[in-house]
Amino acid sequence: MTEKQTDFGFETVAEGQKARRVAGVFSSVADSYDVMNDLMSLGLHRLWKAFAVQISGVREGERVLDVAGGTADLSLAFARKVGSTGQVWLTDINRAMLSRGRDRVTDHGHPLPVAQCDAEHLPFPDAWFDCVSVAFGLRNMTHKDRALEEMRRVLRPGGRLLVLEFSKVWKPLTPAYDFYSFKVLPWLGQRVARDADSYRYLAESIRMHPDQETLKQMMERCGLSRVEYFNLAGGVVALHRGYRV
Repeated sequence: MTEKQTDFGFETVAEGQKARRVAGVFSSVADSYDVMNDLMSLGLHRLWKAFAVQISGVREGERVLDVAGGTADLSLAFARKVGSTGQVWLTDINRAMLSRGRDRVTDHGHPLPVAQCDAEHLPFPDAWFDCVSVAFGLRNMTHKDRALEEMRRVLRPGGRLLVLEFSKVWKPLTPAYDFYSFKVLPWLGQRVARDADSYRYLAESIRMHPDQETLKQMMERCGLSRVEYFNLAGGVVALHRGYRV
């Protein structure tokens, strides 16, 4: 039987290959990930993440799950919100990224629980978290609908899911954005991370990711309600928020 196909950037690959190839990308860029984020976004990623934390409504004492949390920007911000009576779990499928995140939260005085796990098969009980977040990770997942369903499953009734992700840019910005994505970004990747191909894949993966309305509909189909989104930087990034009934 022929294995189902999926996208890896602009390539079409067997589903079983995607997770392995994505793992290779992030293992390659882990050491330079934070520096490249600042360079690629001119520091704007920090504002986007701060906005996500503000919109989350997370309060002291709550439980938060950071999916594909990588180097722990959101986990650290949430840890400060929930305080000593709350709990934040940092998770990622990639060991290299998770190791950097674990070291970072410890260095900042927040030794959070961490788990290496697949977002499509979360090792947590039903209705456990008040908030689940995934920032710049959903587009790399093979079965996005399955991952969204899992994130909804572990939310308590009334809990909210936040998806911060690159999206469809405002049309007049498209030519400049394409030039930056396919010319400047790989060049930066080569100069800073010694890896142009990984950053070329990241640019391609953004183009293959569902646009704002499509992702909203996907979240609604997986059982979330009151789904809305906020366009940031002219649609370069969008923050989606939905609630479990």
